[in-house]
Amino acid sequence: MSNKAPGVRIGGLTVVYKTPAGELPAVRDVSLTLEPGSITGIVGESGSGKSTLALSLLNAVQPPGRIAAGSVEIDGLGDVVALSGEQLRKARGKHIGYVFQAAQNSLNPLKTVGKQLLDLGRSHGVDDLRGLVREAKELLARMGLDGARVLDSHQHELSGGMRQRVGIMLALVLNAHLVVLDEPTTALDMITQANILKIVREVHAERGLTTLVITHDIGVVAEVADRLAVMYGGRIVEEGPTREVLGAPRHPYTRGLIKAIPRLVGDISEAQALPGRPPTLATVPKQGCVFRERCALRMDVCETEDPAAVADGARTVACHAVTVKEHA
Repeated sequence: MSNKAPGVRIGGLTVVYKTPAGELPAVRDVSLTLEPGSITGIVGESGSGKSTLALSLLNAVQPPGRIAAGSVEIDGLGDVVALSGEQLRKARGKHIGYVFQAAQNSLNPLKTVGKQLLDLGRSHGVDDLRGLVREAKELLARMGLDGARVLDSHQHELSGGMRQRVGIMLALVLNAHLVVLDEPTTALDMITQANILKIVREVHAERGLTTLVITHDIGVVAEVADRLAVMYGGRIVEEGPTREVLGAPRHPYTRGLIKAIPRLVGDISEAQALPGRPPTLATVPKQGCVFRERCALRMDVCETEDPAAVADGARTVACHAVTVKEHA
């Protein structure tokens, strides 16, 4: 892969999980483009399919899950869904850096960070291990850490914010140009969270990355993402430039998510929780709109017909009510 930010095209992706009730979709017919050099945010409540979608970029969906349909085309790699074995292992880390949801859980408690770094280098056939350590120390220093000390530490000697930065370093150190951050600020205090987001933006710009940020927190997306995709029940219900989507949300679910955020100023009671709860694999409707149970705009057609994602300029929205209103 050349040293430039890759574009990613997800086409018709469906991921199913085997359950006692048969195979049920966690992600259903999702299409999304990550522009080279952009930061894209995917937001939704837990259980919306965001992490499953992210794992699909690595072709790392674990049994009882499997990618049932669709493709994930990454510039310089081809369709990741078609890769397996050694080819796939090499692609991970070298081309695609992944920062897992709980960075501390992806560290080995029995080894120092430095030992894990060397293991990573060896498993990817890095000849210049000294150069790798130097690069790691530089990255850690950029993130405000003492690189030598961190490489000498075990995970329990590091705070949550430090572990998160170690996770980012390990994802970038092999020079990946596509980086996936899964809930990068969960379990961090506000100051550390702001710091991590600043680092994500700076590293993204400096290294010329294509970045995907998965989060349930609209504030995180507003802070870093150029484009925003909103997921619900395994579908992308709205997508477009972040400022436009947050400034004038069109899907009732996006509106509900934004209304549910307590404002720092003004009356805290104005934050309104979305009624009902997000669907689980077993309760996602087999037909019709996935959001209809919680939707104030629900119409008869929503019971039986899945709304198509309708493009309007740089934005798409999948909602019968919105489409009917706009074409009325």
